[in-house]
Amino acid sequence: MADDAAKFKITEIPTPNTAMIKRFGVEGTYVGASEKDSPWVPFGDSAFIRHLAFDVRTNSYCNILWVKGGGWLGTHRHHGQVSAMVLEGSVRYLEYDWVATPGDFITETPGTAHTLVSDNPDYPDGMKAIFWLQGALEFYDLQGQWTETLDVFWFINHYVSYCEAHGIPINQQLFI
Repeated sequence: MADDAAKFKITEIPTPNTAMIKRFGVEGTYVGASEKDSPWVPFGDSAFIRHLAFDVRTNSYCNILWVKGGGWLGTHRHHGQVSAMVLEGSVRYLEYDWVATPGDFITETPGTAHTLVSDNPDYPDGMKAIFWLQGALEFYDLQGQWTETLDVFWFINHYVSYCEAHGIPINQQLFI
């Protein structure tokens, strides 16, 4: 591999507004796969979230959601766009007739309500999917009554509170 590495190099390209980019631009971030970079934080009775990014400017947040086998997230409604890709296991929504498995891509549109379930016996460890969410989401109880609204600041608090309670350093790379 060392021999191949010599053929790769950074190519300098003309960049308009270089001074402004250097002055006001923000570099990209990197979050490694280890729980040191972002721990699994409990989310309800049967789920965990591994936070990957928080963008307060756009009320956007990215995470990996892990719902244990036989688990579910209560009925919820999004007020922004959601995109997801299943990494492990399978997931379905009670309101739809499809089941997503590894590599499948999901979009959820603002205003729709659905109930996420991971109950496929072929995947006893449940499901993991990466989600990029924008805007608030509302959760409802079994009687259809609103219980809680979550947004980027809720997710930041979810992460920071857990880290502080467990002596885990806050990863500044998560804040973009």
